[in-house]
Amino acid sequence: MSNGVRRLAVGCSVAAVVTVTSGTAHAVDNLPPKQPLVQDLASGGRPCGTGDDKAYVSEPPTLSAVLYDPEEDNQPSEANRVSGEFEAWWADSAGVEQRRTYTTVASWSGTSQQWQMPEDIPANTVVSWHIRANDGKATSAWSSEGEGAVCEFVYDDVSPEKAVVTSTDYPEGQLHDGVGVYGSFTLDSPSPDVVAYRYEFTGVPPATARPDEMGGPATIRYLPLRERPDSLSITAIDRSGRGSETTTYRFMVEEGRAPAAHWKLADAAGSTNADAETGTDARAGSGVTFAGAAPDGTDLAATARFDGSDQAFLTPDTPAVDTDGTFAVSAWVRPDRTDRDMTVVSQGAGTTGVTLGLRTRDTSPVWSFTVAGQEVSGGAPETGEWAHVLGLYDAETGLAQLYVNGHETGTKTEAAPAATSDAFRIGQGAGASAWDGDIGDVRAYDRVVVPTEITALAYQRGHSLARWSLETASDGTSPEQGGGAPLKLGGGASIYRIPDGSCDPNLDPDCPYQPEPLLGDGHLQLDGETGYAATEQPAVDTSDSFTIGVVVRLADSEPDHPMTVLSQAGEHTDAFKVRYEPSEHAWQLVMPEKDEAGAPETVVAQTEMAGGGQGPGSRIAVVYDDATDKIQLYVNSSTNAGATAHFPNGWHSSGPLQVGRAQVGNGWGEYLHGDVDEVQAFHGALRASDISFLGTGVPFLE
Repeated sequence: MSNGVRRLAVGCSVAAVVTVTSGTAHAVDNLPPKQPLVQDLASGGRPCGTGDDKAYVSEPPTLSAVLYDPEEDNQPSEANRVSGEFEAWWADSAGVEQRRTYTTVASWSGTSQQWQMPEDIPANTVVSWHIRANDGKATSAWSSEGEGAVCEFVYDDVSPEKAVVTSTDYPEGQLHDGVGVYGSFTLDSPSPDVVAYRYEFTGVPPATARPDEMGGPATIRYLPLRERPDSLSITAIDRSGRGSETTTYRFMVEEGRAPAAHWKLADAAGSTNADAETGTDARAGSGVTFAGAAPDGTDLAATARFDGSDQAFLTPDTPAVDTDGTFAVSAWVRPDRTDRDMTVVSQGAGTTGVTLGLRTRDTSPVWSFTVAGQEVSGGAPETGEWAHVLGLYDAETGLAQLYVNGHETGTKTEAAPAATSDAFRIGQGAGASAWDGDIGDVRAYDRVVVPTEITALAYQRGHSLARWSLETASDGTSPEQGGGAPLKLGGGASIYRIPDGSCDPNLDPDCPYQPEPLLGDGHLQLDGETGYAATEQPAVDTSDSFTIGVVVRLADSEPDHPMTVLSQAGEHTDAFKVRYEPSEHAWQLVMPEKDEAGAPETVVAQTEMAGGGQGPGSRIAVVYDDATDKIQLYVNSSTNAGATAHFPNGWHSSGPLQVGRAQVGNGWGEYLHGDVDEVQAFHGALRASDISFLGTGVPFLE
């Protein structure tokens, strides 16, 4: 019904006087419903709008409105229940106005009333609508009356055309530089009503880009993180929400380009310059000497030693990085002291300055990366201990980041450095003392160094110290595979093997069952009372990074006391022990914080049921990473947060490795009842990918 139409309402037996004002009718004893507000109306979930603000929808929409009856109008029966009277109209192809109406079932005041528009409404045509509320006795004003407005929508049944992608940084189908280098991709569509582009790079969560104006292009930036064929999938979205067919843009990413400047600092003793792998050779001050020690487990052959004097520096006498762009600097370092501020590398000062170094904070030193006066700090430098430090500034994000031993530390910090022509310096910088200690493998990049590269730069390979396969025993000892010190078997310990010439139960039904060894031809069998095996010397240096692994199968499904499979003793307590705690149905790694009786212990655990003498056993591994001060317990190649803990200041234990028992009070206890095999010890913290080889019988890192 259009505005201004008047009606007379007459009941079956009772007549009521009706007052008509501006299209609104109500009984004198009833308050009319409230006029629907534009903000409570929607077309297909889109806000009510008209003209340039009208809604565009991809299917015949559901019209909705929240209708209200006055709270004062609280009659006993149908109080506060209202229905909605929708009315929609449009001009057909001949220009003739068409109208449709719909009345909803009465519902509680404040609830949404809906009308699903019929499927035959015309596409690409402006449809107008409004609504009024009816409480059964009176109606409200139309939503379009007074300060209200008509709602309009257009049903768009045509999807946009496919998006077009262009990139000069990463041309389609071509191999291009590269990992750690941002590239621009321009997304466009021939359709004039596109308002967004939904896109997704391989292995990256989807995102949406919006053009500055409808139908225009949008440019996105992308940072490749790995060398590989890559792809970008794009769907153009029009204002109705319709999506185009997907466009797939394929390109290839090269490996990250070499550092802009790189000095290994492995020059011969007596050298007065450091040869550059890339960039310019660096002249040495008199406080620098070459042919120093290199960190274990790296590809470095040697490093340079800096004596901490004002002549302890190296410089190419030119800048190494553009400080107004993206850059990164890194080095292997070993401080001889941590009681003063010291510089690893620097370029410039103040608002143009970049410094990577060591800073003292109260009583605890930290690693520090400062860009234009903004600092990121973290980690815990230790005198005489190697660390890999890397500072990264990403001009795209405006953030400075610090990595220590391959792990991000500190809080990303915003910075805005300016360009500088100051020379790059190694071991020296403004506002701090010269470096006192060793520096090696200094690199300066003009791109982002991505996390996998940072991990690789900081990685120190482990190396095997010992492997006992426990296949045989002679004169009470089981040999180490590399000819090292054997394990001596104590009472109650023996090597289990299937005797040569035994019958085969697969061929002979009368052959008694004989269980297979855990691995190979034999394993160590322990009686749980006195059985153990031990070395004469420590198997690992517990003050440094180490890894130790073992395969164990408990004989009891419900052990009645804790059982230790591996331990290594100090003077007063074990430096570590790996035990099964039956009260918690879990394997535990226990590491006391000091070599003192009753010292506080760090305990991590992983739940696992006891084997009960069945199955292949459990592959247990302990990893201590001294560089990151972290311990981890692996069970069958897996670890988790509950099996990981912070453990600073690991201490050296002088006692032998024990298999099957631990120190308890002033003696030995926690004897293990079960089978043990493939005990392996390594210097260094093995990676998770290496842990999967432990306990398989496959030698590696030999």
